[in-house]
Amino acid sequence: MSDLNQPKSLGFGLALALGLVLPLASPFAAVAGGPFAGLSGYWTGGGTISLDNGSSERIRCKAVYAVNDTGNALNQSLRCASDSYRLEISGNISVSGGQVTGTWGEATRHANGNISGRASNSEIQARVDGAGFSAGLEVRFHGNKQSVSIRPTSGTAITNVAITLGKG
Repeated sequence: MSDLNQPKSLGFGLALALGLVLPLASPFAAVAGGPFAGLSGYWTGGGTISLDNGSSERIRCKAVYAVNDTGNALNQSLRCASDSYRLEISGNISVSGGQVTGTWGEATRHANGNISGRASNSEIQARVDGAGFSAGLEVRFHGNKQSVSIRPTSGTAITNVAITLGKG
């Protein structure tokens, strides 16, 4: 893969995965109402993207979540940047009976997709699918912190994404 194509490939895969996973984290046992009840507001943080060529890159993210009155659905806006690219992702996510479902869109690459999975007390395990891309993901909750692990299975040069966000 050439250096000119690498940021686009990284951005597409990361957009699919991050746009679906970051808004999911919430402290299920710590709040009354639905699983998204504690998410409203601004979140920031960063982490590392690992690539199939053995290199890695730092990423910084900012998210804004708007949660409905029941705490079972949210709209999110997410912006992430590294030295190579930028992402602008929006999404709608809901949880019903422990089932996670949602849709997302990435504005700079005109991409979109779906998410499906299960939520438990302090963790979400899900699958992210979009045109030419799929990934497994795990989100763990620690109070006002979210730790996210994304492992793409197809469609990108990314092998792993590890991010931590804090509310504030």
